[in-house]
Amino acid sequence: MDYLRLVLTVFSLVLVSALWKLFQFLIWRPYAVTRFFAKQGIRGPPYAVLSGSLPEIKKLKKEGRNMVLDLNSHDITPKVLPHYLKWTSEYGKPFLYWYGTDPRICITDPELAKQVLSNKFGFYTKPRINPTVIAMIGRGLALITGMDWVKHRRVVNPAFNTDKLKVMTKRMAACTLSTLQGWEHQLVCSKDHCKEIDIRREFQILTGDIIAHTAFGSSYLEGKAVFETQRELQPYALASVTDIYIPGRQYIPTWSNRQTWKLDWKIRTTVRSIVESRLKKGEESGYGDDLLGLLMGVSETASVKQADMKLNMHEIIEECKTFYFAGHETTSNLLTWTVFLLCLHPEWQKRLREEVLKECGSEVPDAETLNRLKQVNMVILEVLRLYCPVISLVRVASEDMKLGELMIPKDTMVAIPLAMIHRSKTQWGEDANEFNPRRFSDGVSKAAKHPNALLAFSVGPRACIGQNFAMMEAKLVIALILQRFSFSLSSTYIHAPVDNLTLQPQFGLPVVLKSLGV
Repeated sequence: MDYLRLVLTVFSLVLVSALWKLFQFLIWRPYAVTRFFAKQGIRGPPYAVLSGSLPEIKKLKKEGRNMVLDLNSHDITPKVLPHYLKWTSEYGKPFLYWYGTDPRICITDPELAKQVLSNKFGFYTKPRINPTVIAMIGRGLALITGMDWVKHRRVVNPAFNTDKLKVMTKRMAACTLSTLQGWEHQLVCSKDHCKEIDIRREFQILTGDIIAHTAFGSSYLEGKAVFETQRELQPYALASVTDIYIPGRQYIPTWSNRQTWKLDWKIRTTVRSIVESRLKKGEESGYGDDLLGLLMGVSETASVKQADMKLNMHEIIEECKTFYFAGHETTSNLLTWTVFLLCLHPEWQKRLREEVLKECGSEVPDAETLNRLKQVNMVILEVLRLYCPVISLVRVASEDMKLGELMIPKDTMVAIPLAMIHRSKTQWGEDANEFNPRRFSDGVSKAAKHPNALLAFSVGPRACIGQNFAMMEAKLVIALILQRFSFSLSSTYIHAPVDNLTLQPQFGLPVVLKSLGV
């Protein structure tokens, strides 16, 4: 009897302790954090137990997806960041909201954003990522933190030096010319030598082909299964982003989880097959001069003293997944929105074509020539400002931090809505919502009031490692298209940008191509 009483007493104490911790996490902590920020004059939507502000976010985003914008409107914030817009008008800047049980402070000041993103001491880290998103894009350089990030960055960084990019330009051009030849064939077969195509779909295929050749040395036919499967995973990843995070939920065999497991297995199997094939060939001829070859070569040749430079098979696969996604998804959308804006502004299309023909003639531009295309560069930067592929960033304070005049408690998330910063009239002037590439005529740092007001590639030590790769690819593809085609917007186009982890045209981008006879 005494033993049973002891067991019941211990069980009661454990239960009370667990309930107390749950109360602190779900009730007391949100109350304390809300009060802490209120004393600093920061307000926001009320906290709801467990779900926080997520129900309202879902509601507003659903309404946003149903919106259609005026064709000439570049103010996409009401459609893709409706909750930020609503709460900014109600509570001012900055404001506090709750992503489930996680507090988020939204900042739109470029200087504060720079302080967060440029911190070299790891005080602002990447947030916890939903497992479904990780399955899609991989736990590679973009998501890992700490010493793992240092190791991966050190291994990957040489792949993006100037000499490597020059070599990659030739591979980019070969892939692009193959695609454009297909377009020309379609035009020849058409009655009036005009053809309507969904340029977004074409760019998805093209950038997938480019990343397969430049980063992995495999043909599009061998590698296409990776990014096609990533696209299949995208709806599940998108749906999971606004779900309430429950630890261990990803192991429950729901229909959604089973689909995620199946698709993740397919991606991993495909990449593993490519790696193993390269390993067999590498025994005789080396691993190649592309990204995959570099990852494998460094890991294979690292000595015991360089053990921190070795990537195991799992790490190599995760990096491949990351670069497959980042290398084609974001760039394909950048190219898509570039064509969209050049369709809306034929005078700029004509101006860029004249520049390309002057600098390149009918020849394929090399890296040096691409660097001379100043106006093409200006247009792409303006596209990144107005239609940035990634519309927001989030970081987590790893300890209590002072940010400007604000005190940020440990574990508070800092949300940085790039789409709003890129449209700030304070930073960009009264024409902030208009297409004006001339603002970049003196470079990025002088385009706005603050030198870091353009955050398309982030800033600081974790700035996008593929920035120069993406810019070179975008300039090359646009230059080759301008040499050969004119293009205009189809009357069937519906202007509805949507955030599907990256900013995309919700209903595609149909354009009418016409050959220039080059």
